[in-house]
Amino acid sequence: MRRAAGYTLGVLTLINFLNYVDRWIIASLLESLRKSELHLSDTQLGLIGSGFIIVYMAASPLFGTLGDRRSRPPLIAMGVMIWSIATTLAGFASGFVSLFAARATVGVGEAAYGTIAPALLADAFPYEKRGRVLGIFFVAIPVGSAAGYILGGLVDQHFGWRAAFWVAGAPGLLLAMLVAGVKDPPRGAHDGVQIRNVEQPWWRAYNDLLHNGQFLLAALGYAMWTFAIGGLGYWMPAFLERVRGMTHAQATVTFGAIACGTGLAGTFAGGFLGDFFLKRTRQSYLWVSGIGMLIAAPVTFVALTNPDRSVYIPAIAVAEVFVFLSAGLVNAAIINAVAPHERATAVGLSVLVTHILGDVPATPIIGWLSDATSLDRAFLLVPVAILLSGGIWCGAAWRGR
Repeated sequence: MRRAAGYTLGVLTLINFLNYVDRWIIASLLESLRKSELHLSDTQLGLIGSGFIIVYMAASPLFGTLGDRRSRPPLIAMGVMIWSIATTLAGFASGFVSLFAARATVGVGEAAYGTIAPALLADAFPYEKRGRVLGIFFVAIPVGSAAGYILGGLVDQHFGWRAAFWVAGAPGLLLAMLVAGVKDPPRGAHDGVQIRNVEQPWWRAYNDLLHNGQFLLAALGYAMWTFAIGGLGYWMPAFLERVRGMTHAQATVTFGAIACGTGLAGTFAGGFLGDFFLKRTRQSYLWVSGIGMLIAAPVTFVALTNPDRSVYIPAIAVAEVFVFLSAGLVNAAIINAVAPHERATAVGLSVLVTHILGDVPATPIIGWLSDATSLDRAFLLVPVAILLSGGIWCGAAWRGR
């Protein structure tokens, strides 16, 4: 049983790593795309980022419902194959419309994977280990994103932006085959109940979730976190290049390296702290997440406003450590706040809420403000979103104490 659970965690984490490489590789290519034969504006680049997210969030509730009613590994494998093919096709784009369509299709594949995998992991491990388990799983956010920046920047520099999409897309077809060895654990096996067949209508699960205050507050805080991390991750390489004067390769590699190191430290620390304080309060996941974000907000403001490299580089690093404390914890909090037979549905609904209020508006709003004023001014929305996220999570933790 332990070996099966370990294999499941290893395979799903590896795929999640590729998930975020694929998702964020485009951020390393923004300046090249803007200067390429496609002649894309910042507004169009922002819309391409949102196109993926719109499809991802719209498809997530559907796959969440399927994930609570069907065998989960085949759905995951299908999702990985879809997004890998779509990413590869992005390398053949001939203009804004074709690139937008390819990146939007990636959202279908990631919806099938992103909504189901966390729920499957929650059923594979006991309650008291979920903070660390999902911390390992979601360490793919900073590490995969960092790899996307670095890989995209280096491949773009030597072979062009089209090759970057091809390199990111092809490995997923191989990883999808590893899912064949993943076991589908009984739902609720570690919660004192096993649920094999869900008889209730699909809409009843959504009704339960919409009346679950703790779930809604956790998801709302997650939306503000997603606004901040989405805007920061998408536009930071361009910010470092345009505003701070770095070269294209320096911007992608510098930010990628910072995100990798701080993401590893923050996500693992968050998982450990969340499980450690679980002995004192069942709201420890939200407390650690919320306090971390409140600390990160002023540090992020310094990082975005101080032009001194010896100040803004360390400030970015410190801010990201505290932001990533919540990467795994908030997902564990959402899963633990709902019934075992509603977990994939809850993740799907939270994806819809977090993205429709988070990075869907974040990337084009920052792009539009950048066109209207400057990127450094537009970026000041990020610390505001971080502050709101921390306040909402602390409020949710206090409410559920």
